[in-house]
Amino acid sequence: MDIKNIAIIAHVDHGKTTLVDKIMHHCSLFRENEKTGELILDNNDLERERGITITSKNVSVVYKDTKINIIDTPGHADFGGEVERVLNMADGVLLLVDAFEGPMPQTRFVLQKAIDLGLKPCVVVNKVDKENCTPDEVHEAVFDLMFELGAEEWQLDFPTVYGSAKNNWMSDDWKQETNNIEPLLDMVLEHIPSPKVEEGSVQMLITSLDYSSFTGRIAIGRLQRGVLKENMQISLVKRDGKVVKSKIKELHTFEGLGRRKVTEVHAGDICAIVGLEGFEIGDTVADIENPEALQTIAIDEPTMSMLFTINDSPFFGKDGKFVTSRHIKERLERELEKNLALRVEETDSADKFMVFGRGVLHLSVLIETMRREGYELQIGQPQVIIKEIGGVKCEPVEELTIDLPEEVSGRAIDMVTLRKGEMLSMEAKGERMICRFNIPSRGIIGLRNQLLTATAGEAIMTHRFLEYQPLKGGIPERLNGSLVSMENGTAIPYSIDKLQDRGRFFVNPNEDIYEGQVIGENTRQDDMVVNITKTKKLSNVRSAGADDKARIVPAIKFSLEEALEYIQKDEYVEVTPNHLRLRKIYLKEVDRKRNKL
Repeated sequence: MDIKNIAIIAHVDHGKTTLVDKIMHHCSLFRENEKTGELILDNNDLERERGITITSKNVSVVYKDTKINIIDTPGHADFGGEVERVLNMADGVLLLVDAFEGPMPQTRFVLQKAIDLGLKPCVVVNKVDKENCTPDEVHEAVFDLMFELGAEEWQLDFPTVYGSAKNNWMSDDWKQETNNIEPLLDMVLEHIPSPKVEEGSVQMLITSLDYSSFTGRIAIGRLQRGVLKENMQISLVKRDGKVVKSKIKELHTFEGLGRRKVTEVHAGDICAIVGLEGFEIGDTVADIENPEALQTIAIDEPTMSMLFTINDSPFFGKDGKFVTSRHIKERLERELEKNLALRVEETDSADKFMVFGRGVLHLSVLIETMRREGYELQIGQPQVIIKEIGGVKCEPVEELTIDLPEEVSGRAIDMVTLRKGEMLSMEAKGERMICRFNIPSRGIIGLRNQLLTATAGEAIMTHRFLEYQPLKGGIPERLNGSLVSMENGTAIPYSIDKLQDRGRFFVNPNEDIYEGQVIGENTRQDDMVVNITKTKKLSNVRSAGADDKARIVPAIKFSLEEALEYIQKDEYVEVTPNHLRLRKIYLKEVDRKRNKL
């Protein structure tokens, strides 16, 4: 049976996972009456809630007697580590582009990786049913982008189909609507090369891993050459060149959404190996007698760090099951095995860990996952990683694209330039403006909140890492100070009502609070300690107008990323399975004053 291995790459929200749904339905992976829902591959809760793909997934379909292995990849640059290693399994890529938006920053990011690996691109212009879309111009823009990224001639000669994955049709001409997605699958069969099989001993690069509570860790990759058999003795060539002997217990290939146990796998197919011990992503499975290693995977460096520490607030242990530093350390070590772009360093204190990642989203997905597993921890303010290059201190700079309504673009440009952003271009699309900037990563932290407020929630912001450049000087931080609780107790509506002119509150009436918790934002620049646990004195004395009703503005509730971007240097975000609280590092006011000096 002929095999085609393809990865689907695109900017976030251009329709990758929806397209995979339609391919699976077309190749009748499901019974007629089976209820499958949408976005079948986004199978964990976090992906479904956020509507984004976080980890890449494999699925295989059979079309016209050809087995097509499809790899669905994330679109966010924060999960770039995931995309880079998965492209090693593919022979070609389907580049999905929105017919209205055209190539976006992340399109460029993943396409660059695919071209560098020498993969054959096929272009799918999706969402041609959008109004004001320009499929022909988008096709030209994709060509220009590939040329700019240094594609070779055979890559520039790419086939294109147009259509709408949501409405289940693809066609060679966007003006002629068809009734299925066969033109897309025919394009894959015709243009995506079959895996090149070289002569020689067994070689397979481990590019991904899975975990099963029954069999332990499972290695996934594409077999480059040779044949793998059940119970075969093999060598494992580590990243540093060390060779370890091991044995394959079981072999599985991908079939539909699941896996099928097989006795042998031939070169070119993607398979999962059970029974290998002590392997890592980037190791090579090679011949037992004369092992030859494949080139290992290079992963981009992290650009951001956060301090993870144990929860030591007065409410520790009320929600979570895992609260000690040993628990947190073991969990971070487990994460390192499969999350390639992550680094963890121990600090001089046993209960604090520095965790390095690709961005706020990358790290907040890890924190959110830990919190759902029952962990309690505290996170410090995100910091960008400063490097010294040639004796000059340098910081990461990103390319930022903001898509927003024309009438509010002036405010947004002011905000970005205040944060040391340099404007590159500005173009109008319909009633919206698309502005591109280069901006230090430090400037992006906390920018999204301000932008959404200034544009009434209409701005769409995407950014990708460019390079390290010399430090750009100071960037204005949050101007408003915090309202800090003076006592442990319960938030009383009467007190909140009387203090509302002092700022905006983050806690609702009757919520439990503790001393040192950040319960609101001050209208002024400095921090203010307030007591919202005082009740009304129920004495016999009455004065005119004393019994006005309390009118309380609803509390502001942050999402995890918003909280991380909001806090200042002397604050932590306390994360427990049921609560997100902001707090000062030093809870007592005496300690805060003493440590300020």
